[in-house]
Amino acid sequence: MPLTQAWPPLAYAEWKDTLHAVHMWTQVVGKIRLALTPLMNHWWNSTLFVTPRGLTTSLIPNGNDAFQIDFDFVDHELVIVTSRGGRSAIPLLPMSVAHFYEQVLETLAQLGVGDPGIVPVPVEVPAVVPFLEDRVVRPYDREKVRRFQTILIQTQLVFDRFRADFLGKASPTQFFWGGFDLASARFSGRRGPAYTGGSAPNVHIHVMHEAYSHELIAAGFWPGRDDSPEAEFYSYAMPAPAGLARATIRPESAQWVATRSEFILPYEAVRTAADPAAALLTFLQSTYDVSADQGGWDRSLLEERPRCDCVRLPSPSRVDDRPLRAPADTPAG
Repeated sequence: MPLTQAWPPLAYAEWKDTLHAVHMWTQVVGKIRLALTPLMNHWWNSTLFVTPRGLTTSLIPNGNDAFQIDFDFVDHELVIVTSRGGRSAIPLLPMSVAHFYEQVLETLAQLGVGDPGIVPVPVEVPAVVPFLEDRVVRPYDREKVRRFQTILIQTQLVFDRFRADFLGKASPTQFFWGGFDLASARFSGRRGPAYTGGSAPNVHIHVMHEAYSHELIAAGFWPGRDDSPEAEFYSYAMPAPAGLARATIRPESAQWVATRSEFILPYEAVRTAADPAAALLTFLQSTYDVSADQGGWDRSLLEERPRCDCVRLPSPSRVDDRPLRAPADTPAG
């Protein structure tokens, strides 16, 4: 497959062992960011972010200094840089989770970063094996990882375009290393009810209380797992209005999954669409529309921009509007 293919195929069964390895590696790195950064609402301080080459922690404090950890899925390295000019790279190749964990801590120490003191146990997975006890050497399929990275980039481009139409509180597009999904959320501005729903495996209920402290409508992408081995886009509301199961959404390949209380759109349906980005944007907009309307959101407050005659603004209901560009004589920013 040429890497220029924007929406490449990525069958779960073809890379699930590599996926598991990378999932555990992102948990090690994500836990370091979580341990050393100030708590932000909804655990936003814990997430990773998509880059043109992979995933990054962004800036992490280290006393009066700072460092950053990047997954480079182009050169297949874990790169650690510091504000004092230090740099080190760990090759990404077949290895155990324990070996990866040990290398990361050793490299941090060599660069003058102390032990972050993370809890060395994975979360949001059914089978919990502490990092230092996970000695199984798993494969690292470079081609499949590059495909995954390509999908993350394409997904972020669409998610960011969708986010631009919303004026209320909205999360950045973030990579959640617990569930191994890329997601973004919009908020109504109202507090949510006390969380009493089901929880992901190996997650304390207080984590869910913080995650769902306010009403939201979220969407994301994940590559699948053993009990649901299909890459999917999803959308859900928390709390979920009672009538969502009967709502009409688009495109036709999207559906409501009652056992998960969310809408899903198979990645394969997007990948093979005549215009994949438009198909995904349609899914995001239509599921948001029904969730916000049935949830009684104040959409005029959250979506309508102040009138401005100098710049034409794109309509939130149009999936074919291009990104806003100010006229040449209009000050940017």
